[in-house]
Amino acid sequence: MARHEDLPIPIYETLEPVYGVESQLQEALLRFENLKSKFIQVFGHSPHIFARSPGRVNLIGEHIDYEGYSVLPMAIRQDTIVAIRKRDAGEPEKRLLIANVSDKYPLCTYPADPNQDIDLKNHRWGHYFICGYKGFYEYVKSKGLDVGEPVGLDVMIDGTVPTGSGLSSSAAFVCSSTIAIMAAFDVNFPKKEIAQLTCECERHIGTQSGGMDQAISVMAQSGFAELIDFNPICATDVQLPAGGSFVIAHSLAESQKAVTAATNYNNRVVECRLAAIVLGIKLGMKPQEAISKLKTLSDVEGSCVSFASSRGSSDPVVAVKELLSEEPYRAENIEKITEENLQSIFADSPTSLDVLKVARQYKLFQCTTKLGLTFDFQRASHVYSEAKRVHAFKDTVSSNLSEEDMLKKLGDLMNESHYSCSVLYECSCPELEELVKVCRDNGALGARLTGAGWGGCAVALVKESIVSEFILNLKKQFYKSRMEKGVIDGSDLGLYVFASKPSSGAAIFKF
Repeated sequence: MARHEDLPIPIYETLEPVYGVESQLQEALLRFENLKSKFIQVFGHSPHIFARSPGRVNLIGEHIDYEGYSVLPMAIRQDTIVAIRKRDAGEPEKRLLIANVSDKYPLCTYPADPNQDIDLKNHRWGHYFICGYKGFYEYVKSKGLDVGEPVGLDVMIDGTVPTGSGLSSSAAFVCSSTIAIMAAFDVNFPKKEIAQLTCECERHIGTQSGGMDQAISVMAQSGFAELIDFNPICATDVQLPAGGSFVIAHSLAESQKAVTAATNYNNRVVECRLAAIVLGIKLGMKPQEAISKLKTLSDVEGSCVSFASSRGSSDPVVAVKELLSEEPYRAENIEKITEENLQSIFADSPTSLDVLKVARQYKLFQCTTKLGLTFDFQRASHVYSEAKRVHAFKDTVSSNLSEEDMLKKLGDLMNESHYSCSVLYECSCPELEELVKVCRDNGALGARLTGAGWGGCAVALVKESIVSEFILNLKKQFYKSRMEKGVIDGSDLGLYVFASKPSSGAAIFKF
């Protein structure tokens, strides 16, 4: 029997297989009816097809997918739906018209040109659709498929994943867009191929994504979290303990991953690459060999473990602590080690070059004071320790521990992960720190930032029996003061704090 990631995106004629029954189904029916009505209102025709992809919450394994390590997310019920109509080849307008059910987002118009560049200096919400559009044409060309000349597309978007929340609204948008385009052209591919494709698609917008967000959005199975492995990409179902529930709470600090990539997200990707190269050189590789062969910290882990074994340990962090300085590195310090300038090392990555333009110093291990914008090799300590926590999490849920002990262990791992993200990776923010503390003070077994960080959401592991009380306390102790200040409207609070069970992945609807 084929693994589910080897199967194509499922195609349904009704909503029940994805949205279930009762209140969630009724809500989905209203959304789809409203989306179709808006589509007809804007474009004068009904859509041909719909595609949806969910957001996700990462339970553990932060900022390690782009280093080649496994992660453990689950899909959430919030999703992005794309309605699409492919114009006939004979129709005169060769344009992509992208509208949104929300008046917050203006109509975006682009040429029907798969080779168009995306203007990264002028961010537009429609760029995420163009990511999928460009990626689709690149992929079918690589497969030797002829889908004909580009034609116009009418597109309408409806998303319920809060933007800037760390719940992968961008991946849900890119995945659903790519799948909708595929469906409009009557092609479908195995989920694992689409997961890889959509990861590459999102890089068109300037984020050096590692693939977790797209993989879980495409490959999620209802009722399961997924251990996502890379190289090659695959998903393993992980059954979570029934006595625990995950509560997702927005810090109300928006995380704009694409906009701040050069100083935040992509900055960390560059730091990790530099850490891998410097570690490789200090462990005996020639500089040019290290530069050409070491792209991620996983590439040098074996050598770090060998080094650690000579010190009576199997922990690669031993090598990081002994071989990398605790003081900030300036570019010239690193270039003395690598014997090559940083611009040459990253010459094939425009987004990395953008990082170099704004960086002043490179903290390669750990430093207690910040001097300007920095690169920091304490990132390596986080990556190696976080990778171990992912597998410890999976091993715990499949162990023979009592449910009580299992939940406590999972909570401890989540707390350790947050400390590492906050202190070693420095991707938290004051609002997240406050929220995590409130979660723990009100009975969370574990709480941590989730997603890229620098804002967005926290995820808390809570005993099922206290979920309602827990959420009520969060509303009183974290959200009430913000409602009084007008930061959010109380009627929208359900969008910002909610419990979640694992949802299903991407789907196509024809009806």
